[in-house]
Amino acid sequence: MFENMDEAGLLGEMSCARRDERVAVARRLLAAGRLCQLRMAGLGAEDRFQWCVDNWEAVAAEVGAELGVSRGRASSEMNYGVELLERLPRLAAAFAAGEVDFRVIAVAVFRTGLISDGDTLAGIDASLAAGAPRWNALSRARVAELVDWRVRNADPAAVRVARGVDADRRVGFGPTRDGMTEFWGSLRAPDAVVLDRRLDQLAAAVCRTDPRTRAQQRADALVALSAGRAVLNCECDSADCPARDADAGPGQIVIHLLAEAGTVAGDSDAPGYLPGHGAIPAEAVRDYASRARLRPLARAGELRAESHYRPSVALAAFIRARDLSCRFPGCDKPAEVCDIDHTIPHSLGGPTHPGNLALLCRLHHLLKTFWTGENGWQEKQFSDGVILWTSPSGRLYTTTPDGALFFPQLGEPTERLDIAIAETEPTRGRGLLMPTRRRSRASERMTRIAWERGINEKRWAADPPPF
Repeated sequence: MFENMDEAGLLGEMSCARRDERVAVARRLLAAGRLCQLRMAGLGAEDRFQWCVDNWEAVAAEVGAELGVSRGRASSEMNYGVELLERLPRLAAAFAAGEVDFRVIAVAVFRTGLISDGDTLAGIDASLAAGAPRWNALSRARVAELVDWRVRNADPAAVRVARGVDADRRVGFGPTRDGMTEFWGSLRAPDAVVLDRRLDQLAAAVCRTDPRTRAQQRADALVALSAGRAVLNCECDSADCPARDADAGPGQIVIHLLAEAGTVAGDSDAPGYLPGHGAIPAEAVRDYASRARLRPLARAGELRAESHYRPSVALAAFIRARDLSCRFPGCDKPAEVCDIDHTIPHSLGGPTHPGNLALLCRLHHLLKTFWTGENGWQEKQFSDGVILWTSPSGRLYTTTPDGALFFPQLGEPTERLDIAIAETEPTRGRGLLMPTRRRSRASERMTRIAWERGINEKRWAADPPPF
């Protein structure tokens, strides 16, 4: 591609590509912001601002589907676009011209978010537009310092103050390889000491001939705690060891691991699949199977339409295994937090059948149910579980069952459905059933800004400059 370019030409190509990248990101964010503005202006139903799935969420669903990203990421990009268009237009122009990296824009948008006076904000905007093109090589921390310096001089109460470290405590999990998962986090120091010593106690309770290392014993001790057990079972070879089978009953937490029957029986080395964590080696699958409850799944062709609204245990298990996650475009909420939804509503004649059922997370279930009609979302499900979505703008998106990507037999076509659909479904008064917010999104934002500014004002009143 670059065979005929000299070194100077390659450097110039890199510079042009960086500018083009900035321009492309700016186009996407500003377009998302402008779409949000248009939709908000075109929505006349003020009561929807109090809906749990409000106007903003409805636009975020459409943006996420178009970009193939999650609702949260779509909402974030919409927010950047709106903030740039409405609060920092001069900085937005520099961004659109390819002069500023998005990482600088992200810092500037967040750290000016508490400024409420229009004239003050306009002055900050002009200052940022002039200075930001020179900040692309700086660290995020230094960019934050430069933005905060301008904000502090113009409006001290609008300076963002870091939260206390106590508010940042968390625990996270992420898959690594070969069926293993790493976790990380931060705890209050006393709580961490208690956990550390408790793991040592459990690990020390096994006999000396336990084959595991101390590190492995501590890891297994944490698993025992999560299962609600008071002791760690010893893995020695002695039948007389008192800690070998102590308190080995199952805990109250249920997880679902998918595997082929041949893998469980030992006739195949095909890996199993743990949703959210990936492949599990066949040997580990057989080990878990020896200690777990096995639930064979029916094949799609074996399942028939059921007369009642709620699917049977067998049908529900098949749908959750086939889909694995929410079927709305761009959403990957796991099956355990999703509802089983009728593609063609049951009230319109839609059968309780694998060819008419799919997983939707609660938010997208509400979106489909209440943001419907001529200008709402429409869906069509095919016999192999593929769903064709039509957005309010007429755009088409296709989603495929995740389970069928790992186990193709889950995507086998079902029997053909001949559904007599009722002409219409009553929509008058439907909005009364939508869960509502205590305050609108705009009111929440104003309240949060006032709260943060109030904390700053009290701090400076107690310790006025010079500090």
